[in-house]
Amino acid sequence: MIERVKYQDIDFKKYNNCIENSAQKNFYCEKETLDFLSKNWELLVFGDYEAVMPIPFVKKTFFKLVLMPLFCQQLGIFGKSDKVINEKFLKFLKTNYNVINYSFNFHNDFETELVTKKNFYLPVQEYAFLRRKKYFKGRKSTVKTAQYLEFREVFAQKDILEFIRNNFKGLEKESDMDFFIQYLLFLDAKKQLKMFGSYYEENLTNVAVLINNENYFSLLGLLNNEPLKNHNGASFLIDRILDLNIETKAFNFMGGSIRGIEVFFKSFGSDLQEYHVIQNSKKDIIKNWLKFS
Repeated sequence: MIERVKYQDIDFKKYNNCIENSAQKNFYCEKETLDFLSKNWELLVFGDYEAVMPIPFVKKTFFKLVLMPLFCQQLGIFGKSDKVINEKFLKFLKTNYNVINYSFNFHNDFETELVTKKNFYLPVQEYAFLRRKKYFKGRKSTVKTAQYLEFREVFAQKDILEFIRNNFKGLEKESDMDFFIQYLLFLDAKKQLKMFGSYYEENLTNVAVLINNENYFSLLGLLNNEPLKNHNGASFLIDRILDLNIETKAFNFMGGSIRGIEVFFKSFGSDLQEYHVIQNSKKDIIKNWLKFS
C-alpha cells in the first residue's frame, strides 16, 4: 500500500532511517538538501517506511505540479525496492499527480518502459590502471600536454564566486544564477563543497565545483575561462582530481545527455548509468486535466 504523506506529517526519524539503510541513498534525498532545493515537497510511503519516494512540487493557480528542483539530478524510490514495488509507486505518481518532470535514481527499475537519461560514473579503482587502460587515447594526450598548468584547491571567496558567476553556462535567469551561488554557500556551510582551479601564469583558466560526499565526488560544474580554453584546463583538472582521489572516492560526472559532454566524460573511462525519467509539457498537463474534468 502506498500512502501520500504531507511534509508536516512525515516521520523524519523513520524517513532518515529508511534513507540511511537504502542501497539507493544519494545526496539529493537528504532532508536538509531537499529542504534547500525545493520550496515544497511531500512523500510517498510504502508500508511502515519500508520504501519512500520524495515528491517535489510547485503550486500554480489550478495545479500542483511535480517538478524536479533546479540542481537536483535524481530522486526516486529509496529503501525496499523491486520492480513490483517500484511499479506501485509509479502508478500512484501518475494517477495522483500532474508531473512535468521527475527523475528516478539509476537503481530504480520498472515493468513499464520509461524514457532514460544518461549519467557517467567512475567507481573506486587504481588511478594508474584507469589512466593507462581506460582513458581514451586523445584524452591521455590532452592531459599530458597540459601538465604545465598549476593545480590548486580554491574556496568560496569573492573572486572565485565571481569567476563562477561570469563563466557558468546553461542558466537563463539571473535569479537561477543567484540561487546557484546560494547553493554553493549552503554546501560550503555543510562542509560538502570542494573546488579546484587550474592556473596559467597566475591566471585562472578553469574551476571544478564538486559536491563532497563521504564515498564519492559529484561534479556540479566545470567552468572554462573562454579566452584561456586552449590550455585544456578542464582535462587537466579532472585528471588531477582523479589522480588524487579515485583510489578512495568514486567520481560521479553528473549527466552527459549532450553529445560533446558525453564524449568528454566517457573519455576518462567512466561507466554509463542510465536513470528513468517522466517528462510532460505544461500543455500535456492541461490537456489531461481537461480530458478528465
